[in-house]
Amino acid sequence: LNKSIMLSVLGAPNVGKSSLINYLVGTDLSIVTNKEQTTRNRFHCVFTVDHTEIILVDTPGLHRSSQELNKRMNQQAKEGSEGTDINLLLLDLSKDLRKQLDNFIYHIGNNLKRTWIVFTKSDLIKDVDQINFNDFIEASKKLIPTIEKHFLISSESGDGIHLLIGDICDAAPSSPHLYTKGQMSNKNMRFFVCEYIRKQAFELLKEEIPYEVAVVIEDYENTKKNDPESKIAAKISASILVNRPSQRAIVVGKGGEMIREIGTRARQCVESLLGEQVSLNLHVKVSGKWFKNNFILEEIGLPRAENSARVWRK
Repeated sequence: LNKSIMLSVLGAPNVGKSSLINYLVGTDLSIVTNKEQTTRNRFHCVFTVDHTEIILVDTPGLHRSSQELNKRMNQQAKEGSEGTDINLLLLDLSKDLRKQLDNFIYHIGNNLKRTWIVFTKSDLIKDVDQINFNDFIEASKKLIPTIEKHFLISSESGDGIHLLIGDICDAAPSSPHLYTKGQMSNKNMRFFVCEYIRKQAFELLKEEIPYEVAVVIEDYENTKKNDPESKIAAKISASILVNRPSQRAIVVGKGGEMIREIGTRARQCVESLLGEQVSLNLHVKVSGKWFKNNFILEEIGLPRAENSARVWRK
């Protein structure tokens, strides 16, 4: 008997949403870096346990900002909580729990359907047994009445995750599977290529530059289509967009070193997901204030938010 369940994964930036999803799916679908706000789009990550299909909706971290890009990221998170069976609200044990809860309510409100609290990063806390989780949950229920239960996990060590999976499977209703062809996501390979390039930019570049970087695919050719014997599965050409000419120089690097390193690492990530060789060609383009440009924001999968500014530049 097939079952299917969809859960939104919500919380502040760097709370461990992508780490948990990657642990559950068993591959690095969602990009993880040590910088905040790495995830920009909401998307489905799918895996199956016995006959139960589990669809996780990865969402950007909820944060306060008046920037157009950030408004749209928050909107993605908000919409991620709609239409799912259960909300998983992740709270980072190494930070102020009440503050995280208040911030969540500020963005999403407290009119939620079934909500489970997942306390993350338990491996970072020495005396985790000393924390009175029941008191916190009781207090939280006064703010979000739909909270049903809580879990204590570490995506680093895997502690507690089997209990979460067990309860998710138990909660899943009988239903045909939505993803029947073994897909791991509702996003295509182009999306993941952009994500992997951006991940390397986030990890290799310093300070504010990663936040002012976007990636767009210029060309994606499935070479096996025309030549089944080809060793290369796809030829991909992508542009890294930056805000200022000085940033372009940094992303290209001395003698092109930085852009080559970003390209090499990103290509290896794409190849490990595809299990085949790809050719990846990167360029860096200056696109002033791209993060306020509606056309570019739409292209990278961030439609207008409820509180969007009226910016419509080509």
